[in-house]
Amino acid sequence: MSDLPLFPADGRLAEPLSALLDRVPDGWRPIVERWRVSEAGRALVAYVDRRVADGATVYPVDVFRALRLTPLPDVKAVIVGQDPYHGPGQAQGLAFSVPSGLKTPPSLRNMFVELRRDLGGAPPGNDLSGWARQGVLLLNTCLTVEDGQPASHARRGWEGLTEQLLQAVAARPEPCAYLLWGAHAQRFEGLIRATAPEGAPAPLILMSNHPSPLSARRPPVPFLGNGHFGEAARYLAAHGRPVDWLG
Repeated sequence: MSDLPLFPADGRLAEPLSALLDRVPDGWRPIVERWRVSEAGRALVAYVDRRVADGATVYPVDVFRALRLTPLPDVKAVIVGQDPYHGPGQAQGLAFSVPSGLKTPPSLRNMFVELRRDLGGAPPGNDLSGWARQGVLLLNTCLTVEDGQPASHARRGWEGLTEQLLQAVAARPEPCAYLLWGAHAQRFEGLIRATAPEGAPAPLILMSNHPSPLSARRPPVPFLGNGHFGEAARYLAAHGRPVDWLG
């Protein structure tokens, strides 16, 4: 069986969620399996598969793409999103990323504005898989969503998996930068700090408002002008784990 999911043109989920769970990469598998057999995990899988069986359009097709592209030992930085984009062909299983041929979403546009201000450039397109392959875990808190209904699968059980995945990253001794934008992502700060092993380099935790146009320029810490990309790049380079945000 292929390691890749089926790919309908609109990017909808086309297989039972259990089939995708069976193909989660080895490094992440123990964490995912513990969640999968929990009450919350079983309920979430049943709910998503039932919604698809009932005719709902659920995105993305490649639910665990962030884990496929960024193995646990390779994680250098983490960007936490909320839930996938909810329009046809948008969601890629990577926080904030869309295929390069699509219109740039507003939050991603502001990310590129900040990249140009901070580092003088931006990636060649809207697809952030180049970041993921360098070790940037682009993890949404909720991994599925229904067409046209943002946050429709929130508080259904995905949040417990996200917490366990972030805990697994934070428990490693390797230096890691966490870019936590907005209150939704910043709620993981305590978990990250509490999990960091003693004697290891302190994680770099950067927090500001979300890049959404609704908050990017507002206090207390505007996203635009936060300098997070450059600060994370310098921290990671100093620890021998460079990331090229422009690549």
